[in-house]
Amino acid sequence: MTSTTCTRFTDEYQLYEELGKGAFSVVRRCMKISTGQEYAAKIINTKKLSARDHQKLEREARICRLLKHPNIVRLHDSISEEGFHYLVFDLVTGGELFEDIVAREYYSEADASHCIQQILEAVLHCHQMGVVHRDLKPENLLLASKLKGAAVKLADFGLAIEVQGDQQAWFGFAGTPGYLSPEVLRKEPYGKPVDMWACGVILYILLVGYPPFWDEDQHRLYQQIKAGAYDFPSPEWDTVTPEAKDLINKMLTINPAKRITAAEALKHPWICQRSTVASMMHRQETVECLKKFNARRKLKVRVTFIHSLTRSSSGGRKEEDLHNCHFPVLFQESSESANTTIEDEDVKARKQEIIKVTEQLIEAINNGDFEAYTKICDPGLTSFEPEALGNLVEGTDFHRFYFENCKASLDYFITQRKLACFSGCRSEIFKNVFSFYGVGVVFCFIVVCFCFLYSCQSVCKRRSDAVFTSWILLFSHILALQNSQQISNQLAIPPESADVFSFNFFFHLSL
Repeated sequence: MTSTTCTRFTDEYQLYEELGKGAFSVVRRCMKISTGQEYAAKIINTKKLSARDHQKLEREARICRLLKHPNIVRLHDSISEEGFHYLVFDLVTGGELFEDIVAREYYSEADASHCIQQILEAVLHCHQMGVVHRDLKPENLLLASKLKGAAVKLADFGLAIEVQGDQQAWFGFAGTPGYLSPEVLRKEPYGKPVDMWACGVILYILLVGYPPFWDEDQHRLYQQIKAGAYDFPSPEWDTVTPEAKDLINKMLTINPAKRITAAEALKHPWICQRSTVASMMHRQETVECLKKFNARRKLKVRVTFIHSLTRSSSGGRKEEDLHNCHFPVLFQESSESANTTIEDEDVKARKQEIIKVTEQLIEAINNGDFEAYTKICDPGLTSFEPEALGNLVEGTDFHRFYFENCKASLDYFITQRKLACFSGCRSEIFKNVFSFYGVGVVFCFIVVCFCFLYSCQSVCKRRSDAVFTSWILLFSHILALQNSQQISNQLAIPPESADVFSFNFFFHLSL
């Protein structure tokens, strides 16, 4: 279906079906009218972007315009109009490299060498142009087409930065956990070597189908990375050539000054003498492991907590948006904890921004004003849908945000099973509960809270927010226990789901 709006963009391009979407953008296939050439158009709703996001968008477009290489997804056009910005990229139809590998009938060490060579060619071009990608990972490695032997294309420059020569500086904490370099984790000055570390992680996965660093606990994962604690266990590594292991060791060198560069890696015997050095043996075990690795990446369950309100272009989030997923997901349940892009620039300001919006949300709930509520949060959104189109705070897990950022140390725990049940309750439920209980109940509850606060004023002064918060939690629990069965009946959800939802609802009212 084509667009009928007459704008500069649609005068030059014909829009077709949607290919993907993110928080503030949608990607659609398009065709340049004058040539008949097909492209992918990322259409960004700039009305919803902050000034900082506009700067990041301009940075991404500027960097993409610099990069013209057969192994990089190329930006062909950038058109800005009132309310929207259009980025016209290569139409890449081959899907992810890692998905293609597991579909092959034959995959060898030599194939892995050819793949990493193309990735290194792209990285070398970036570094020659003064660009550091900062988010190299499987999700950003695409194939130009579904044809056999299609070129590998590096995508997603939303976190990329520009550097001067071999400049090392602190550019912020950005990347994807399992692919972060030791210097980034230590918050030391960094530069181009961070991309080579990520290449080492990718090469390791290409050879055996699982990552060199892995732990369910992110802190322990980071400790592994900083210590460079990886190995080549038997039996899977027994059939890998010493030259391949040597290249990995040189890429995963802790000291960035001693780490191999892209130019040096391309001259490594395992790359430039592939036909005589790399093994041609089919690696069936690698393919099987890679299938499981891909499944963990694709089927992970997300419980979202917004660390910063916006991002700039694909990442861990491989879904398409301004940065493919405008909201980095920092808290997730997954068999691969290291698969989400994170960025900590201006974290305090971002948290304050979230707190402000959260207060507006709570005020709307306290006032029983569902119309005001829907202006802040999409009523059709669950906490498992961070990439859906809509408002500023989509995908925010307000409960987790409060528990992470409040002064008091709270001891309320929700089990995984109950959390899964609760996450399925859409925000539309608030409207149903408002209509069910009425504003009167809300008002009475608020009065009770204020009376309690007044009576305990001296205690609150001595013990800060901890005592008051504990009592608020208690009131929430009492009301939740009293009303969960009614909520269960009204909303047609299991009682155990109603317990969690009821607590959440009254807890927000208490705040």
